[in-house]
Amino acid sequence: MRREKKLLRSLRGDNIRDSGSNTSNKIIETFTSDIEEFFNIYEKEILDNGIRYYVNPRDVFSIDDFKKRIAKYLPTLNIEMKYVYGEFVIEAFLRRDEKDNYWINIILFIATVATTTFVGASFSPDFSLLEGMKFSFAIMFVLGSHEMGHYIIAKRWGMKTSLPYFIPFPTIVGTLGAIIRHKGAIPNRKALFDVGVSGPLVGIFASIIITAIGLSLPYKAVEGTYIELGTPLLFDLITYIVKPESEVIHPIAFAGWVGMLVTFFNLIPAGQLDGGHILRAMLGKKADRISRIMPMLVIATGLIYTTLFKQDSILIFWGLVVFIFSMQRHPEPLDDEEEIDMRRYLIGIFTFIIGILCFNPAPIRI
Repeated sequence: MRREKKLLRSLRGDNIRDSGSNTSNKIIETFTSDIEEFFNIYEKEILDNGIRYYVNPRDVFSIDDFKKRIAKYLPTLNIEMKYVYGEFVIEAFLRRDEKDNYWINIILFIATVATTTFVGASFSPDFSLLEGMKFSFAIMFVLGSHEMGHYIIAKRWGMKTSLPYFIPFPTIVGTLGAIIRHKGAIPNRKALFDVGVSGPLVGIFASIIITAIGLSLPYKAVEGTYIELGTPLLFDLITYIVKPESEVIHPIAFAGWVGMLVTFFNLIPAGQLDGGHILRAMLGKKADRISRIMPMLVIATGLIYTTLFKQDSILIFWGLVVFIFSMQRHPEPLDDEEEIDMRRYLIGIFTFIIGILCFNPAPIRI
């Protein structure tokens, strides 16, 4: 089959179109030199904002060593290895320098502070904005800690990622949480694990602190409809230690409870959830099977609970949400062969245990 290629006509002609920078070409030259240590390059092809190498492996060759070598280029290059018409190729594309619009983060942050302050104020008898601000700080601290855990570790691995985007929404807590955007490839399974596990661990630590503070504060309840919270084991343990004065908890403790709820949901081992990332790093491609059956397992658990206890369970709804997350195939790390070490396995098991301690099948009853 005939292939149409735009061949480079000089030994030093690795200039990528639209790069607009001598620095970019130097990166490609260095990248080419690293490839040549592991492969014989018999042809090169200019692509749109990238380059393709047709290669044969050298006699002494380790794909794992090669992947480790090129991991340093991930902040500036998107790298793919694949077969094209039966020939093994390596493709490298310069990352477009997209400048983050921090104004969006700032505006969403301010809007979420406003909505969470409004909700917090509604918990007080006299609609106190001061009390509302306390609740806002607590819920933003819990949710923000989770996302900043991801952000800091992703940066340490040299991954491109955004600052948290908070989502203001008129819910019972005034927000739908926060998200960050990861851009580009994941270097290896260790990086995938570290980024996945950091959010839940930092988030649950923040939730424990906020819960303990909230339970230790006196609270004068507002007359009206009460929300009965189904508390997870971790919340009950903190309650046993702190021994609050009343069954009606302070809104700050409620913020800690929300953090535990978020932690449990995120640690469901499916798709793009944190639990899906952690399990994928621990088990490799075998985790895909668990990810596919997890939505059915969550829904089944909710149906069983509803049948036995005659109470609605949020697990049925969550199962549908998890199904959406599990539909998207998990991106493979650049180095998908090297397994994580035993220390990370133990941390992963510990993190899933934390998730179980944050579980309650019917968290809200009105």
